[in-house]
Amino acid sequence: MTVKANESGTTYRNRLTKSIVLAIRKLMQKGQPDRESLDMAAYVVLALEKIEESVDSSASAWEKRDYWLKADRFRMEWAWAESRRYALSQAVLEQDWEKIVPELVQVAQNLNKVEVSEKNRLGEPWIDAYKTLSKR
Repeated sequence: MTVKANESGTTYRNRLTKSIVLAIRKLMQKGQPDRESLDMAAYVVLALEKIEESVDSSASAWEKRDYWLKADRFRMEWAWAESRRYALSQAVLEQDWEKIVPELVQVAQNLNKVEVSEKNRLGEPWIDAYKTLSKR
């Protein structure tokens, strides 16, 4: 989940949002939660964290150019990510599926306009995400 050398903040956020939608889609197709399900949920937490960092970086750059209103609007547009990340992080670390599922639904609703084609090249970025999240 790193920014590529020639990738703008917008492109990076688009890639992250698509990977979140893909992870949620695959997770919801599973009948019962398993180890991969936990990785997928943890990946959503980690990706939301990266989105928050990207939003802050973009907004800070606009503030340096005195685009205060644009920066504030942008931060407000993405404000949901922090609260969803925090709640989802707690639920994932507790492995509480009764809390994880509603949080993932909330995230999916915020990203309902994001389209991911069936033939995407996103792969499975959630592999070992739970291990990464739990080490923190």
